[in-house]
Amino acid sequence: MGLTKQYLRYVASAVFGLIGSQKGNIVFVTLRGEKGRYVAVPACEHVFIWDLRKGEKILILQGLKQEVTCLCPSPDGLHLAVGYEDGSVRIFSLLSGEGNVTFNGHKAAITILKYDQLGGRLVSGSKDTDVIVWDVINESGLYRLKGHKDAVTQALFLREKNLLVTSGKDTMVKWWDLDTQHCFKTLVGHRTEVWGLVLVSEEKRLITGASDSELRAWDIVYLQEVEDLEEPKPKKVKESSPRMQDSLVAEDDALELDETPEDRILSCRKAGSIMREGRDRVVNLAVDKTGRILACHGTDSVLEVFCILSKEEVQKKMEKKMKKARKKAKLNSCKGEEEDLEISVEMTLQDEIQRVTNIKTSAKIKSFDMIHSPQGELKAVFLLQNNLVELYSLNASLPTPQPIRTSRITIGGHRSDVRTLSFSSDNIAVLSAAADSIKIWNRSTLQCIRTMNCEYALCSFFVPGDRQVVIGTKTGKLQLYDLASGNVLETIDAHDGALWSMYLSPDQRGFVTGGADKSVKFWDFELVKDEKSTQKRLSVKQTRMLQLDEDVLCVRYSPNQKLLAVSLLDCTVKIFYVDTLKFFLSLYGHKLPVICMDISYDGALIATGSADRNVKIWGLDFGDCHKSLFAHDDSVMYLQFVPKSHLFFTAGKDHKIKQWDADKFEHIQTLEGHHQEIWCLAVSPSGDYIVSSSHDKSLRLWERTREPLILEEEREMQREAEYEESVAKEDQPAVPGETQGDSYFTGRKTIETVKAAERIMEAIELYREETAKMKEHQAICKAAGKEVPLPINPILMAYGNISPSAYVLEIFKGIKSSELEESLLVLPFSYVPDILKLFNEFIQLGSDVELLCRCLFFLLRIHFGQITSNQMLVPVIEKLKETTISKVRQVQDVIGFNMAGLDYLKRECEAKSEVMFFAEATTQLEEKKRKRKKREKLILTLT
Repeated sequence: MGLTKQYLRYVASAVFGLIGSQKGNIVFVTLRGEKGRYVAVPACEHVFIWDLRKGEKILILQGLKQEVTCLCPSPDGLHLAVGYEDGSVRIFSLLSGEGNVTFNGHKAAITILKYDQLGGRLVSGSKDTDVIVWDVINESGLYRLKGHKDAVTQALFLREKNLLVTSGKDTMVKWWDLDTQHCFKTLVGHRTEVWGLVLVSEEKRLITGASDSELRAWDIVYLQEVEDLEEPKPKKVKESSPRMQDSLVAEDDALELDETPEDRILSCRKAGSIMREGRDRVVNLAVDKTGRILACHGTDSVLEVFCILSKEEVQKKMEKKMKKARKKAKLNSCKGEEEDLEISVEMTLQDEIQRVTNIKTSAKIKSFDMIHSPQGELKAVFLLQNNLVELYSLNASLPTPQPIRTSRITIGGHRSDVRTLSFSSDNIAVLSAAADSIKIWNRSTLQCIRTMNCEYALCSFFVPGDRQVVIGTKTGKLQLYDLASGNVLETIDAHDGALWSMYLSPDQRGFVTGGADKSVKFWDFELVKDEKSTQKRLSVKQTRMLQLDEDVLCVRYSPNQKLLAVSLLDCTVKIFYVDTLKFFLSLYGHKLPVICMDISYDGALIATGSADRNVKIWGLDFGDCHKSLFAHDDSVMYLQFVPKSHLFFTAGKDHKIKQWDADKFEHIQTLEGHHQEIWCLAVSPSGDYIVSSSHDKSLRLWERTREPLILEEEREMQREAEYEESVAKEDQPAVPGETQGDSYFTGRKTIETVKAAERIMEAIELYREETAKMKEHQAICKAAGKEVPLPINPILMAYGNISPSAYVLEIFKGIKSSELEESLLVLPFSYVPDILKLFNEFIQLGSDVELLCRCLFFLLRIHFGQITSNQMLVPVIEKLKETTISKVRQVQDVIGFNMAGLDYLKRECEAKSEVMFFAEATTQLEEKKRKRKKREKLILTLT
């Protein structure tokens, strides 16, 4: 076989230039025992932990491919639950930064995650309308709750009762009884989507936010279960319904209709509403941990803060009101208006929930989180639309509290999309420029080392020597910056329209610019005397100009500086001689304008990328089209050759970067990572690094490795990835008694669960083979009359010479807890009889009783019909029944004994601490007495 051309693989190296992405929510996290200092923000597929005090990124929780859509810290502060765009949930440890637990159950993006009070259960809501409750400790799904008809927007566990309340975009608020896993009540008092809900006043009141400007409050009354459920009293219900209807008519409208007979657990009545100042929908509604501060914001930049008064405060308020009313009544009676002095003051919702203040941020709020510090100060942190995090503090106890901005994280990214990127000649510095600023980054540390204000930048480059940079702007200006001081050296009006493109000349003495005013201008660098100092400074002067018939979109010099390629709005590329500016060639063939192009290092090829999604490779000697490649699924935005080669990179609006070979016209590799359209990229002068920028506000660094890339292998890997994706999209396995499309179980079929099922099947087959070999071996030994050596299976040897049955158990133990049920679900029934026999053995030995019982009960549930109708399995099931009951009892006894022991230790500790407390108290008392005597002696001596 002949030598294949070897390519080197580029891999993702880092994500930077991003402070927080818009899709998820910001949350306070506890790190190193400190609360209110660290925040977690979604950053594309990762989660960044920022230190608000220092403005530094201190931890990155690495994601895989999908964007983060939701974050929720655990109550103990040690873990962070992260929901992704594809419906998976991962739980990360904040100590190690590793994600050990993954839950796959949803088919669409996660919209809400909430822990219960102890952190043992996690509820997830999704755009697929399902709500799933997960057991965090056992790492498995508990149950799926179906009922919402649109995306779930909020879900909350109740503290005291085993209930869950959820809201959705289907205008419903649903109450779920988690003991029976059914919805026992639906609130239908909203006309529009319910975007948020919170429980306040010791869970006696529910506040919901919808698409209008009122926050509705609902009073919750928890009823004791009806004592005698066997004897229903229909009369009572009949009597109550007309009365209820009267009360409903008496209320402002039939808005608060409730389904009645289900009021066994709780009843929910509308208490009134609070008006917000914002006219648009509620985006986020939240209450702090103490339940005292309620805050919400809409699609603007204002957070409205309310205070929920305690019963004592409301009582005082009402007493004041009463006094005022009495005074007024007395005055009226003095004036001669004879009135009864019977005065009643009604308590309104506004008396219980009081507006505190508004916090105005510097840009639109995307999400916020708040924390109440022990000093009574409220800290609110905001993730803003323009890639910014701000922290405000507020003392809510003051009569007129004023919010103060205490810190903001700005340096780590631009406020808007980066439109141009450049590398310095030594590959170390990277320039990125956006609509308002230029930033210079250190490539190795990814730290921002300079930020300079500019106009809307479209193109840029480092001046030879890397001490100055030139920017071309949307208004047609050239801006020249000095990097050492960060100052603008000069601003020149170069073009009348946008300055779309500029390119440094190969002799490095000047550059060329092209703009929307249909002209190409040639500039030279020069040193001029600076008025402010004695030294000379760099400046530029225009030398020549080429007027054309169409807007210029891109300009490029050939490496020998003899030719100039100009791409025009009429979909052609015109090539001119640089010295005479005479026309040489016209390259036409694209259906839409050529947005980007580049010429190879030897001047032999020119590659053009267009809005028609094609890349064309042309010869520069005759202008013949060598090949037209369908490159991207959307416009090709940027194209650049790798120095000293005929390989080039293209970036598209389809979120992908692709590498191509211009000699063989092969697609080499695709770099996937960006989640939005890519605007531009830059290849370093050495060709070892690429930086790309996207509409998702992130900059990504890609690095060339030493790993060779073989095209056939690459294609094979692509096919495998496609197959794995298709497996997950196939029909879910059918379960008897379920209608198609329904899924009672919490998991979903993924490539991992399929692989786990295959591992179980392989283990059972190995067990069958080995047992057959064993029987054969025994027969041979009998026939030979002596012990013959038995060949050991290498797999069993690798596990430490274990028996085949123990190997099956090891495989079961190796399956992730969250994938266990789903793996057993795709297992063919032919393997189940063997598994049941093995389970009987294992349970008799008393090993892993909990795991085996879980598998056993699941298999019995899904294969009930086949197992019960199979005569062969009757004795196996009988044996299992005996062994399981006795072993489970043993496990129960052990757990009971341990619980009792822990209780005893707890009581001992408490008693000890009480003794310590009293001992401390007595010593303090004696100390005080001693000090008092000393003082008395002193006074006596003084007198």
